[in-house]
This record gives sequence, structure tokens and C-alpha cells, in this order.
Amino acid sequence: MNHRKLLYPSFKVLIVDDEEPFIRSLSIALERSAGINNIRKCQESRDVMGILSEGGFGLVLLDLNMPYLSGDKLLEQITSEYPEVVVIIISGINQIEPAVRCMKLGAYDYFVKTNEEDRLVRGVNRAIQMVEMAKEHKEIRSRLLHDRLENPDAFEEILTCDKSMRAVFQYLESVAKSSMPILITGESGVGKELFAHTAHRLSGVEGPLVSINVAGLDDNVFSDTLFGHAPGAFTSAHEVRKGMIEQAAHGTLFLDEIGDLSVTSQVKLLRLIQNGEYYPLGSDRPKRMNSRIVVATNQDLDKKQAAGEFRKDLYYRLCAHHVHIPPLRVRRDDIPLLLNHFLGEAAEALGKKRPTYPRELETLLANYPFPGNVRELQAMVYDAVSTHKSKVLSLDSFKRKIGAMTLAPNGPEAETDQQDERIFVSSKSLPSIHDVADLLVSEAMKRADGNQSIASRLIGISQPALSKRLKKQKQGE
Repeated sequence: MNHRKLLYPSFKVLIVDDEEPFIRSLSIALERSAGINNIRKCQESRDVMGILSEGGFGLVLLDLNMPYLSGDKLLEQITSEYPEVVVIIISGINQIEPAVRCMKLGAYDYFVKTNEEDRLVRGVNRAIQMVEMAKEHKEIRSRLLHDRLENPDAFEEILTCDKSMRAVFQYLESVAKSSMPILITGESGVGKELFAHTAHRLSGVEGPLVSINVAGLDDNVFSDTLFGHAPGAFTSAHEVRKGMIEQAAHGTLFLDEIGDLSVTSQVKLLRLIQNGEYYPLGSDRPKRMNSRIVVATNQDLDKKQAAGEFRKDLYYRLCAHHVHIPPLRVRRDDIPLLLNHFLGEAAEALGKKRPTYPRELETLLANYPFPGNVRELQAMVYDAVSTHKSKVLSLDSFKRKIGAMTLAPNGPEAETDQQDERIFVSSKSLPSIHDVADLLVSEAMKRADGNQSIASRLIGISQPALSKRLKKQKQGE
């Protein structure tokens, strides 16, 4: 498949120098070492402001000593008229005074024309990342302020009516085009892979999404899977094998379960992200990575860092953009929406007519904490539909799956529980057992939406016993 040349970064970089050989040399170095190819060249200092007026520029690499207009004069004009454009001064003069003067005028950095090409490229990379982050933060603020989505169709696979999820959508849409990695976190079953697919669609890249689950891969398998190998790299390597990085060219490389990656493999991934290049096994010729990276995990990487199981430098690289997906138990309004969707999906897959369900089912599910999140709800629905025979869906299958229910520990109810606890602690005298029992019964009936069958399961007593307590409460009023 042929792809047109993709430009990096997303904004244009203007190189200004009256010496054409230096412009050519620097352009080659930037593209070879860092993949920077969205470059505009200018040898005439008097043309610079006109070029910038075309728009789309984020960085200017500016020679200090040029005919007609000197670099410091241009620097003043650029910072005044285009304050969002970052300027790096590149000079043949290795003196402190000009460097200090340029920094005071607003230059981001100052480099001397020497043979230290790598240092200059690193400096340009830092500036690009700073400009990208500034643009992304501005975009995030704008989207959150106006509560808008530019590409709502990209999220059609993710069913939700929750406000916190909409905020996650807005953030993901703002950072999806970034060249920096995106870290997706959330409990098992919340739909991290769906978010990775959405990030890929929003990114605008032309290549494919290539997914790898790295859990359980030893270092050799990880290297071979990611980097590929040359013939003779090991005994069974008879021909070239393209790694997943090469297969994801001009697209997205998605690494799932990144929290399970061995420390040795973490080092290799860190070098890949830092340098943007890699070596296939058995090869001494490096290849450039031209795909963006998305990673996901259900583990707490902060705890793994503290335990020495996950490298801090890799974590900081990966979490440049962090998307956290809230669990289902804190977005209970999504349960009816997902329930109806999975009912239709299951009925179609199993060749059955879509069943209706009793109103009590939504209440029953709303009081379950769903440790397996959306995936667990989907499995419950499929199991219930597979055994369904009458017109109305039975609650029995769901009750068997849920088992002995307890009060959900999270969500809005948890705050109420904490308030009650504070009342008990601050009270001069503790409430009686009778008062606590009445409070527990009232709370269970509230959460069960008045359904005695569900309320009795919540507090672990039989329905007749609950009914008896409710009658006593009414008599005592």
C-alpha cells in the first residue's frame, strides 16, 4: 500500500539562514535523526515576516548574522507579531553576550554552529514537544469550555450518557493528533481497546492500527515481535520478518497490558520512544519508527514504580497524555443504555427475538458494583438471553451471576455512607441497634427503588423478615 509522505510535526518549521549548504545539511540531519520533515527554507531575511504571515508555523530556526536584517532584529519582530511561534537562534558566534541578548528578547534557545549536530537536533525536538503541548492544552481548554466534540462519530462504538465520559472524549479528541504517546488506564473490562481504536481514528494517520498484548512476552519474544529480525538472527530465522513497528508504518502501534512488561523490555521500549529508531534482531542497520504509540494497562503504575517493577523514566514518557476511563459502578446511568444495547446484540447473535425485561432488572444491576465492568455486564446479558424462553427476560440468570449482593462501595452512595459515619463519630452518644437497623432498611429500600425483593438481598435478610420490619416502622411512625 502506498502512502503519501506524512509530515512531522503538525506545524511548519522555518529554517532561516543565508548559507544554503547549512540549510540543506540541517534539514537532512533533522529528518534523518528525528523524522522532522515539515520544513520550509528561507535564505533571504527580508522574506521571513511575509512567509510567517502565511500561517501554520510553530518554530523558527534563525541564523543570527545575515545581510539586510540581522537575526536579533527578526527575533524582536517575530516575538512581537507572532508570540505563539517559538524561535531558536543558531549562530556562528560562540559568545555569551549575544546569547544573553537573544534570550532576553524571547528566544527559546541558542546554539552555536558546531559539529554537535545531535545536541542541536535534541534542542529542536524539545522545542517541538513544547509547542505541541502548548497547542494541545489550548485545544483542551477550548473544548472543555465550550463542551463540544468536533468528531462525535469517532466515539460511536462507546455507548455512554455520563458527563465524566464526555470530558474524557473531549480530552482524547484534543490530544489524538499528537505525536507523543497516549497512556490509557482503567480497570479490566472498561473498554480500553475501544478508546485505542478511537484515538487511532481521530489521529488522522493513514496507516493501520496494529495491536499487541505484551502480557507474558519474554524479552526475546517481545523484541522479535516489535522489531522483527534479519535472516540468521537465530537458528530458525531463515528470512526477513517485519516487526509490528514496521507493520504499523504511518499508523498506530497499540501496546496493551503495558504494566506487565518486563523491566528488560521496558528499557528497549524507552529507547525506542526516546530515539525514534530501532534495530531488527540480527541487523546492524537502524530503522526509523514512523508510527505513533498508544499503550494501555489496568494496573496502578504508581504502585509498580514504588515497588521497582516499572521504570519511572518510561512512565513519564508514556503519560505525556493520560486517558483514564472511569469504572461502570461510578457511571450507573450508563447501565440501562448498555443493557438495551447488549440485549439487541445478543438476540441477533443468538438468532432470537429481542426480549423485554422487568423494571426490577435495572434496579438490581444498579446496586451491583460490577468488578468486571462493561465486559461483565455484556457476559451477563448474553448468558441470560441464551437461556431465555418466555417473552419477559428472567431475573434468575442475573441473580445467579451476581450471587450474594452487598451495598456498592463506590459511587454517590459512598459519599452518603461517609456522611452517616461522620454523624456517628461526632455524636455524643451512639445510636441504638434498633435505630441502625431502621436506617439500614430505609437505605436498602431507597437503593432498591422500593423493591422489597432486591432490598432484602442488599442487606442479607429474607423478604418476609424485611416486610415485617417495614410494617413495624410504619406502626412506630
